[in-house]
Amino acid sequence: MTNLPTRPIERLQNFRGIDFPADIRCGQILVTGPPGAGKTTLIGHLGGWSEEGYLDLGRKHWWRSEILCVRPREIHLGLPFQGLANAVSVFDAEFLDRDPLPPVDFDRIVLPPRKRHFFSVDWYHRYVFEFLLPPPELVFARRTQRAILSTHPVDAQLSLAICLAQRDVFRCVAEFLHRNGFSVHLREGTDGQLRRFPEMLPEP
Repeated sequence: MTNLPTRPIERLQNFRGIDFPADIRCGQILVTGPPGAGKTTLIGHLGGWSEEGYLDLGRKHWWRSEILCVRPREIHLGLPFQGLANAVSVFDAEFLDRDPLPPVDFDRIVLPPRKRHFFSVDWYHRYVFEFLLPPPELVFARRTQRAILSTHPVDAQLSLAICLAQRDVFRCVAEFLHRNGFSVHLREGTDGQLRRFPEMLPEP
């Protein structure tokens, strides 16, 4: 998969002191990203659902999951990786214990049906995925501090290389969801500026 460039989002709205794209509702947002990206902090500011949810993108009908009933919400993504039979998260041992770390198996990500009738659900616009993707160096520093306190088991296996690989996984998944028609925006860089991928041209 190519690495699509992103562009700043110019039309913004402010909700509880945080900027979001002007064309979405706060109740559509699903916040995701690698460990240490700031998901819990963002959801706390928004007053969203405080309990973390787990969404297996390799499972049929994941878009109907009960954990998506309340939004905004923080979610961990379960992903199919090449060489692994079951979907796992980027902090599971099945992913971290492999050398080299396996790439995402995009052929096994299940996509919802397209809206074909007036009364059918448009799953691709029901949710908006917000990917928090700060620099790996910043995430590594945050998680190193957390590891000292032993507050997060996901920090047990920690290195800058792992933080970089985990960020790359989420960046690729964000692009994949965008290419397939989902609404996606990203917070990249230390300034947290909101960005989008370029609009996809309709297929001929």
